[in-house]
Order: sequence, then structure tokens, then C-alpha cells
Amino acid sequence: MTDGIAQKTCTPCRGGVAPLTQEAAEGYLSQTPGWELEEGRLLRRKFKFADFGQSLSFIDKVARLAEEERHHPDICFGWGYAAVSLQTHKIKGLHENDFIMAAKIDALEQPALKT
Repeated sequence: MTDGIAQKTCTPCRGGVAPLTQEAAEGYLSQTPGWELEEGRLLRRKFKFADFGQSLSFIDKVARLAEEERHHPDICFGWGYAAVSLQTHKIKGLHENDFIMAAKIDALEQPALKT
């Protein structure tokens, strides 16, 4: 976990601001190891678990965190995996909030087998 960005809180994005540039997003990416940029507009990471129950438990923690931060990822999960995608929909791209959430998700207590 990188202390700096994970200690921040997501701020409401009302739109009207430009999404992060590819260069700026890559700068934040260094603070969120394991996450990948897709076309500079989406942040994604896949997690692996031993079974469905561990995946569900992890997703429950992510959902609670998302509600606390008021910044909601797209989540796909099933037996032994969870894929989390972050993007600020109002600006159709990435915002600092997406990287804050990524760092906070990484800080969650997770079962073994995370990749």
C-alpha cells in the first residue's frame, strides 16, 4: 500500500473537469501497483481467490468501501476471481478518485491467492 494516496478521500466529481492525461494517469499508476491502464481511460485489476466464498467476501468489502467513499467501481466476479474497473463516468475518463479507490481496495484485508 502507498500511504499517500490511500490516505486521501474521494471528492465528488460534478463533471466539467478534464480527465487525467495519459501521462498524469501513468504517474498515479506507480502508486497503485498491480492495476493496469486501458486506453488511458480505465483502471482495472483482476484478483484471484481460492473459491467463490472468498471472491464474494472481497466484493462485499469493496462495495462497503465504495459506499463510504461515494465512488463506485464496476465489478465482475465469480468462482475464484473478481475483476474491478474504475473510471469516473461523469468525465468519461480517469480522475484522482479512481486511483484513491484503487489504493484503498488494495489496502483491504484480502484472502490469499491475490494476483
